[in-house]
Amino acid sequence: MAICTTFKNARVLVTGGGNGMGKILACGAAQRGADVTIWDMSAQRGQAVRDIIRDHGCRAEAFVVDVTDRAGVAAAAEQTGPIDILINNAGVVGGRPLLEASGDAIERVLQVNLHSLFWVTRAFLPGMRERDHGAVVTVSSAAGLIAPAKMSDYSASKFGAIGFNEALRNELRHDGVHVNTVVACPFYMNTGMFEGVKTRFPKLLPILDPAAVAIRILNAVETGAQQVIEPPLVRLVPALRLLPPHLFDAVAEFLGVNATMDDFQGRTGDRV
Repeated sequence: MAICTTFKNARVLVTGGGNGMGKILACGAAQRGADVTIWDMSAQRGQAVRDIIRDHGCRAEAFVVDVTDRAGVAAAAEQTGPIDILINNAGVVGGRPLLEASGDAIERVLQVNLHSLFWVTRAFLPGMRERDHGAVVTVSSAAGLIAPAKMSDYSASKFGAIGFNEALRNELRHDGVHVNTVVACPFYMNTGMFEGVKTRFPKLLPILDPAAVAIRILNAVETGAQQVIEPPLVRLVPALRLLPPHLFDAVAEFLGVNATMDDFQGRTGDRV
């Protein structure tokens, strides 16, 4: 049975809500009637989004939180209070060859994209379990379905995010808890991290509009869906692993899904 969670009058937390996809998700949740809390590393960014939401007559708060800091997350959770919907959106991009990436950069990608899922979810899940109500959204990536070249840190973190979501979903189902989990695995989006990307099949694998993806994610929470994979062709990507390795490589090369950061132009945003 689908576990549906309405945004109307719900308390929603969006990590990394100060820019990019997080900003769009925070504003979208507010438009649907939610009371939104934004966690972001930047006070300026978080407060700017908070003010945009308030200017539209909706409720919003913003806190400066480093989601990789376990003690800081616990303290911020106390200040935030109970929530109904958690959107784990905070993320950074690495994307350098394994031997060229610094140890600090690799660690940062894994901490923000993967480790923080544990700390933030652990802070709010007890309340959801007690009320037997809520939703946890994990924003992963198509890079968590197939690992592009020269992006081992990012892909490993996003593969881990999908595994985290699946394990949490099964844990909640096993215990009979009515808290839904949603994992989002979009293909490349023009959020500011990537500006201008080469694609071999723009009609099959287009650069996505983040606003459209955000709508899909918010709709999934309200309808009780458990996956958001865009575009639809990406659903077939994991099946490539059933092929012999040489065919796997040939198909991945043909589709261009094994792009490297060299295929992106005008890169900006939260890259470490």
